[in-house]
Amino acid sequence: MLLHPKASIAVIFCARRTDEDEAGYQAAATAMGELAASQPGYLGQDHARSADGLGITVSYWQDDASAKAWRDHPDHARIRDEGRDHWYSEYSLHVARVERAYDWRK
Repeated sequence: MLLHPKASIAVIFCARRTDEDEAGYQAAATAMGELAASQPGYLGQDHARSADGLGITVSYWQDDASAKAWRDHPDHARIRDEGRDHWYSEYSLHVARVERAYDWRK
């Protein structure tokens, strides 16, 4: 869990994986995580995956323009197409404004 400023944009990606090309998926996920982290306005991400293949990744962005620039990045668009072709059986994407955020750690 990462600390995020109280006002940000959250891009919530919920996806169900296929069993196809696990190595390719892992390589792409790593590359996209690194690429996203290098983008202007990127604030961090949280993610979780269940045993049945449902994954949720929430990326946080400084503003809507930064989130849209990530959506439109050519390498991200290419990998998104690859995901539709091979790695995902379905997904949904939600964009929300974070008004408040709290963190706690023991």
